Amino acid sequence: MRQYLDLLQDILENGEAKDDRTGTGTISVFGRNIRFDLREGFPAVTTKKLAWKACVGELLWFIEGSGDERRLAEITHGSREGTVTIWTPNALAPYWTPKAKFEGDLGRVYGVQWRHWQSTNTEWISEKGISYKKNIEIDQLTNLINGIKQDPNGRRHILNAWNAGELDDMALPPCHILCQFYVNKNQELSCHMYQRSVDVFLGLPFNIASYALFTHMIAQVSNLSVGELIISTGDTHIYKNHIDQVKEQLTRDPLPLPQLVLNSSIKDIDKFTMGDITLVNYSSHSPLKAPMAV
Repeated sequence: MRQYLDLLQDILENGEAKDDRTGTGTISVFGRNIRFDLREGFPAVTTKKLAWKACVGELLWFIEGSGDERRLAEITHGSREGTVTIWTPNALAPYWTPKAKFEGDLGRVYGVQWRHWQSTNTEWISEKGISYKKNIEIDQLTNLINGIKQDPNGRRHILNAWNAGELDDMALPPCHILCQFYVNKNQELSCHMYQRSVDVFLGLPFNIASYALFTHMIAQVSNLSVGELIISTGDTHIYKNHIDQVKEQLTRDPLPLPQLVLNSSIKDIDKFTMGDITLVNYSSHSPLKAPMAV
């Protein structure tokens, strides 16, 4: 994970001060690339503790296609009541709550776009003797996996969360907006993700782990091995109230990477649960906490 530390250092040395939507202020650079060879180990940050359980729970929630923050709590913690998730501040944000249709409603966020993209095409539906036209939903994730299986050399293995027509219907427009998958001659699956905006201290370690896990899961259900994870970032920033924690993290040396173990019997992306996903031999330095800008 030296690439991650180098990126933190790059921002401290070359970033420019910018105002931002949250009013916190950032140090920002634009346009960076990092890549990880997933064959060499799982890219979990070791210079501070990774919130692994929260990472797994969020990805399973995305895969389920949910926009319900309380469902995320149920997946991650086993209960809808009395638990806090990484999406709770967004669900309770004053700018969003007037739009929410129920407690925990986040609107048409990531998973909804992955599994229930609304097409402008329509089809006739008949229910209870009434016929009407309904927009066709597109299950991007199912189409992606079927495409990888049926045409591994295809150049359209893409998952897109940036639905320009529905940004106002989301508690938070997507930061990681698009990913593309590639199968090489060795039957190894690689993922290239583009992130328009990235909180490098709090968010990026989470994003790296999430898309690495996602690549492993898709590879398994597609009967492939894993290759690389490449992440390209747009506005790449450190919040000003994270600078002290970043400087502390840069004094720490990375530890050996852990290994990911998936339940090998699962061949359907919708069948994974928290218990089917294990990070083995993960050691890290102590946690470094910082407030999340909302």
